[in-house]
Amino acid sequence: MEQTSIPGLPFPASRIALGTWAIGGWMWGGTDEKDAIATIHRALDLGINLVDTAPVYGFGQSEEIVGRALEGRRDEVLIATKVGLDWSEGRPRRNSRPERLRHELDDSLHRLRTDVIDIYQVHWPDEATAFEVTAETLDAFRRDGKIRAIGVSNFDVAQMDRFRKVAPIATVQPPYNLFERGAEDDVLPYAKAHGIVALTYGALCRGLLSGKIAADTTFEGDDLRNVDPKFQPDRRGAYLAAVARLDALAREKFGKSVLALAVRWILDQGDTIALWGARRPSQLDPVPDVMGWHIDAATMAEIDRILGETIAEPLGPEFMAPPRTTAT
Repeated sequence: MEQTSIPGLPFPASRIALGTWAIGGWMWGGTDEKDAIATIHRALDLGINLVDTAPVYGFGQSEEIVGRALEGRRDEVLIATKVGLDWSEGRPRRNSRPERLRHELDDSLHRLRTDVIDIYQVHWPDEATAFEVTAETLDAFRRDGKIRAIGVSNFDVAQMDRFRKVAPIATVQPPYNLFERGAEDDVLPYAKAHGIVALTYGALCRGLLSGKIAADTTFEGDDLRNVDPKFQPDRRGAYLAAVARLDALAREKFGKSVLALAVRWILDQGDTIALWGARRPSQLDPVPDVMGWHIDAATMAEIDRILGETIAEPLGPEFMAPPRTTAT
C-alpha cells in the first residue's frame, strides 16, 4: 500500500482511504451494520489505515459503526471526520458557528469512541460564518489536543486563503475523478503549491467507473443516483460508452479493469489520496490491483481523447451540494 505524510499526524496515511458515506445508509438505500464492520476490517487488512466519515452520513450511524469497528485497533488507524452540517431542522444545512462546531466535536468523539480525531474537516463552507472564526475555532481544538490536523472539504481557493491566514490546512477534500475534473483548474494546483494533501472523494463517480453499472441498472430507496444527472437516461449512455472504451484501454495496456485505471489515474496526479467508498468487503477486493504500476504519458493522453470523444457536455457533482448560506 502506497503512503503519504500529512502534517500533524503520527504516521503516514495510506493513499487509498476508506470512504464510509454508504456505510451510513442515508442516500445509499440503507445499510447493514454487520457488513459495514466487516468492510472496515477488510480495509485494514488490505493496508488501508485512513477511514473517512462524517456525522451527517446516516445522521451519526456511520461514525457509530466506525467507532465500534475500530475498538482494539484504534492506534493503527487514522480517523478523518467532518463538521459544519446541521440536520436538526430536517434537511442538512451549513452551520459553522463556533457553538455548533463545539457541539459536533463532542458528539463525534463520543460516537467514534476516541479521545482525538486525526483530521477534522469542515464539510462545506458556511459563508454566514466568517472563515476566520471557523479557522480559529478548529485551531483551538487542535491546540487543546482534541484534533491533530485541520482539513477543509468543498472549499474554493479564495475560501482556503482566508482560512489559512488563521489556521493551517493539512488536507483539502474536493470531488475528483475521471468524469469530474473541476478541481484541476484551481484547488489541486493550490494544494500542491501550499503543501496541502488532496484527499479526493468520488473516485469511482458513484459507481459509474466500477464497470458494473448498466443501462438498465436501478437503484432503491433514497439512493442519490436516482437524482444524479449522470445516471438519467439522457446522459447515462454517454458515460457508459466512455467506461467501455476506458475498460478496453486498461485491459489492453495494463491487463487491468476500468476500476483500477480510474483509481490509479487519481494517484498519478500528484500528492493525492483517493477515497474508496464501500459497504461490503467484496467491494474492496480490487484494491491490490491499483498498487505497483503507473499510467504512462501516452496513455494519459489517450484517456483524455476518449473522454473528449464520448462526453460532449461533462457534468459536475453540484447536485450534491447543500444550499449555500449568505455571507454576513
